[in-house]
Amino acid sequence: MQDSFDITTLIFIVLAVFVIWRLRSVLGQKTGNEQPPMDPLSRRDAGLRPGNPAAEQDNVVRLPGANGSRPAPENLAERWKGIAEPGTPMAQALTEITRAEPAFEPAGFLEGAKSAYEMIVTAFAQGDRRTLKDLLSKEVYEGFERAITEREQRGEKVETTFVSIDRAEMVGAEVQGKQAQIVVRFLSKLITATRDASGAVVDGSPDAVVDVTDVWTFARTLGNRDPNWLLVATEAGQ
Repeated sequence: MQDSFDITTLIFIVLAVFVIWRLRSVLGQKTGNEQPPMDPLSRRDAGLRPGNPAAEQDNVVRLPGANGSRPAPENLAERWKGIAEPGTPMAQALTEITRAEPAFEPAGFLEGAKSAYEMIVTAFAQGDRRTLKDLLSKEVYEGFERAITEREQRGEKVETTFVSIDRAEMVGAEVQGKQAQIVVRFLSKLITATRDASGAVVDGSPDAVVDVTDVWTFARTLGNRDPNWLLVATEAGQ
């Protein structure tokens, strides 16, 4: 009985080894269609891998229009029509800006300036230092931050509501080296009131719409990858 059991066991072992050997011989063969092991750190597109010239170009952050064709002088004259008289210092400065950055457009700049104007006025009223820091030069930010701190120490709060920005126009431009500056005059309507710690109005009116004129100067370094213009000077206009 024991001998019969041993022979049967041996036969099953031999069969098992044979089956495993056959499976390994089949699964271990390459057909030429296998995918290489995936590298989780590699890009899926081989054209974007480091060392590939196309990859180096695709990784470059470009300013809009930085590689565009330079507009001809006669086209620039048309671009400044209604903004700056030909031959004036302002027209010459705008031409220099466009020579450095062909994508520069007065209409687009003014739309951005209006957005920045509303954001800055609103952030100042709310004491939003973080927003102001991203939109102001260091010197202007320090002045705004000081005014906010003094207001907070007095326990005052400012309520400001934009009714409209009626007009935004370029009134000056200058280029010194790579530093460009553009002066914009804003005509807006606001509702603004300052309340003390008790809630009483100490300045302005929560019900009156007032006309406000501001002259702000924006600046940026031409060719800089950061497309933002920072507020570098403010004054009340007439």
